[in-house]
Amino acid sequence: MPRFGEPQHPDFQRLNASIGFDRRLWPHDIRQSRAHARMLADSAIICAEDRDALLAGLEEVERELSEGSFQFAQDDEDIHMAIERRLTEIAGPVGGRLHTARSRNDQVVTDLQLYVRDQSVQAQVAITRVMAALLLRAEEHLDWPMPGYTHLQRAQPVYVSHHLLAYFWMLARDRVRFAGAERATRRLALGAGALAGVNFATNRRLLARELGFEEPAPNSIDAVSGRDFILDYLSAAATCSTHLSRLGAELVLWSSAEFSFCELPDAWSSGSSIMPQKKNPDAAELLRAKAPRVVGHLASLHGVMHALPLTYNKDLQEDKEHLFDVVDTLELTLAAAAGMIAGVAFNREQLREAAADELAAATDVADLLVRLGVPFRDAHGAAAGLVRTALDSGRHLSELSADELARHSEVLAAHREELAQVLTERSWLESKVSEGGTSLARVREQLQAARAELDEGPSA
Repeated sequence: MPRFGEPQHPDFQRLNASIGFDRRLWPHDIRQSRAHARMLADSAIICAEDRDALLAGLEEVERELSEGSFQFAQDDEDIHMAIERRLTEIAGPVGGRLHTARSRNDQVVTDLQLYVRDQSVQAQVAITRVMAALLLRAEEHLDWPMPGYTHLQRAQPVYVSHHLLAYFWMLARDRVRFAGAERATRRLALGAGALAGVNFATNRRLLARELGFEEPAPNSIDAVSGRDFILDYLSAAATCSTHLSRLGAELVLWSSAEFSFCELPDAWSSGSSIMPQKKNPDAAELLRAKAPRVVGHLASLHGVMHALPLTYNKDLQEDKEHLFDVVDTLELTLAAAAGMIAGVAFNREQLREAAADELAAATDVADLLVRLGVPFRDAHGAAAGLVRTALDSGRHLSELSADELARHSEVLAAHREELAQVLTERSWLESKVSEGGTSLARVREQLQAARAELDEGPSA
């Protein structure tokens, strides 16, 4: 007698089903099912003939799925049941033996582990492309001055190369984070059963070796209920997307007429439906907008997992749509970032002119006073007074008279030649000689380190 006295409500079936989105897991489900069938035979749980029939049937199912001819049934709840149904149609009753010694609970986690592992590798590859584009453009613009900003106000000049390399190092850390997400998938869930293990002497270490895992998960409860490897992937994606949003925001600003620091490639720009003169940085804007979407998926899955009793609960079905959307979003945004960086055309003269504002040398004037023996706080105050005088009179610092200099600092008035050298445009950049600074010697060192980082890949 069936457990239930009435059929499922159609709306509950729609709520309960995941086939509409989890079908992308089919390559991983086929892969683990093959390994499982071989393990069952190796462990004498099924005979060799049954194994061969299962493998032949799985090959046909794989062919149909890859060619797009697979016919999904209305009552296929998820990709796992759809594959098992079709396998049984092809192989006959032996198809029902495939699910021996496994549960959908450990089956779906294993599929997701394989999927996250693959996507973590793909993310590292895509990030490397963006890093390579940034490094190439930094090498091409090694000695191009531009203003550096704090609070979106001109602060100190830097080289374009130095600015682009800031994003290189952000992405290098992102690549390491995705390597960590990949490592988080290395303990095999398959064989944990529904939650307590299975009633057969299975060889989980054989499964682990065949599927590329380091070892079986040591606790069956943790194996079926854990989703932290997905959280690790989403966390890496959220940080990476945030970095891309900052790059996108700067490309939007720099390509505006108000900045005119660069022009974005036509292939990554859009026009206006009504204003024919417009060239809109839509791709760069979408780098900004996609980041909170990714962060939202991370927060949502944390919400699903929060206070969730062990072991499996249907809540965990919600892991997939968050994961899949982030995978797709990250793929697109990394491709956009690589394309824009590779094709952006910088305006050297506009950048140089913006970086030539003498007020940006105020810190260098203060540092000159420090070298001449003035305490830094006094030097800072004197430099600020000079800036105020220059602004009030609409002049450059180099145009102030000896009397005006003396009014703020007798020391500066007595060292006008040294002040003139400090106010020489390139000296503002070349004075930044500390390790990691923007002087050309230090940027060349940084480029060498970046090339080594790119070639070596993630180190952690």
